[in-house]
Amino acid sequence: MMQEYTKRRIVVAGGGTAGWMAAAALARTMGDAIELTLVESDAIGTVGVGESTIPPLVTYNRLLGIGEAEFMSATQATFKLGISFENWKVQGEKYFHSFGVTGRDHWSAGFQHFWMHGLSKGHEWSFDDYCLELKAAYAGKFAHLPDNRMNYAYQLDSTLYAAFLRKLAEADGARRVEGRIAEVRLSGDSGKIEALVLDSGQRIEGDLFLDCTGFRALLIEGALHVGFDDWTHYLPCDSAIAVQTASVRPPIPYTRAIAHDAGWQWRIPLQHRQGNGIVYCSRYLAQDAALERLLSTIEGEQLTKPNFIRFTTGARRKQWHRNCIAIGLSGGFMEPLESTSIHLIQRAILRLIRMLPMGEVSDRDVAEFNDQQMTDMVQIRDFLVLHYKATERRDSPFWRQCADMEIPDSLTQKVELFRETGRVFRKNDELFAENSWVQVMMGQGIMPQAYHPVATKLADDELAHLLGGLRESVAKTVAGLPDHHAYVARYCSSAKAEAA
Repeated sequence: MMQEYTKRRIVVAGGGTAGWMAAAALARTMGDAIELTLVESDAIGTVGVGESTIPPLVTYNRLLGIGEAEFMSATQATFKLGISFENWKVQGEKYFHSFGVTGRDHWSAGFQHFWMHGLSKGHEWSFDDYCLELKAAYAGKFAHLPDNRMNYAYQLDSTLYAAFLRKLAEADGARRVEGRIAEVRLSGDSGKIEALVLDSGQRIEGDLFLDCTGFRALLIEGALHVGFDDWTHYLPCDSAIAVQTASVRPPIPYTRAIAHDAGWQWRIPLQHRQGNGIVYCSRYLAQDAALERLLSTIEGEQLTKPNFIRFTTGARRKQWHRNCIAIGLSGGFMEPLESTSIHLIQRAILRLIRMLPMGEVSDRDVAEFNDQQMTDMVQIRDFLVLHYKATERRDSPFWRQCADMEIPDSLTQKVELFRETGRVFRKNDELFAENSWVQVMMGQGIMPQAYHPVATKLADDELAHLLGGLRESVAKTVAGLPDHHAYVARYCSSAKAEAA
């Protein structure tokens, strides 16, 4: 017998980027089929440093019907074509992880196999010369191209993004309740959450509760005690400091990740300011020294006081338990090295919408949700670990620890397969595709010892024609692109940016 649908009362605990991304998507998608309440307190701050994003956010905004220019203007956003990794392999060298593809793949083998065959034939051009997004980024150029030929994401003010989404959610029927959560009330029979009790005594009842309370994880851990898998042994950084500065030059269309002797620093250029931060391992660098290092390297007038963040990299053992779903930092934390924080929020929200129950929550749905979420997090974890493990740096105790550490078997397989054969296989629709792994592995110094024999089918003149044509196409396209800063000013400039 088919279950009848009863209107769901969904309660979002916490605001910030996670809370308002969830509320906006649920309200826009489900409308009157749900009753949506978001509880947040103005007195509680948010981490608010997830300012660099990856391309799936473009799709997320389109799903919500958000106009790109309006969104970018409201969030002071710039375009992002990838990340420049500096001093990771060795000090003084850099490489670029782009959002595009490099060259042209054959169905049987990626472009890297043809490029490597070219090396054996005396071709000396860099792998970088075949990637449009990479060359455009370093040239400081950007434009929307026909057929979505330029893959991009955004660099944005996450606090402004949350405010933008709040307007959207409330216009679609979401109700916001101001207040601090004093108690998470559980049902004595089922152990499910039945209500949030606020400091004021107000009781917010619901059927499903989304934990968007950040590192505090008041619901999923504080009340339901699901447990946490600590991945610090793979990713030893445990601290960060963030500060914002005034822009001193036109914004570039990429994020910078600059390694130092105990971690790395970020620089994220927005329209009106720059986001800066240092990520470090407190075992090797004291907080005062980290702050001094950060402040000594920033450019422009300091606009905010330093925001000190302590974290433990890892994941909740269950992201969905009983009638509670963790969204964002409450479900776990990956340091922002590859800008995945907002993406993990997005994945959890869209996955939840696909699995909203008709009647009672299905244990099968819960198990599937948890399995998919953990798969996402483990795959991202492995990609981050790669940056630390595959290094030639031995100049500090931190880097020696990273070079010597044991890594997950899943990552060992990926690295050694590439080293031996030049092959990368994408599994289970994982976030980072073949080109991402190839760019980072080669950028960190892992070069394949062999390549696919299909590349040898091309005669020397055919290979030269293929490689030359691809390089020429990239160079010609980049030469015709406008300056990124000028394009942003025309397309989505904000009044605040113009005044800055």
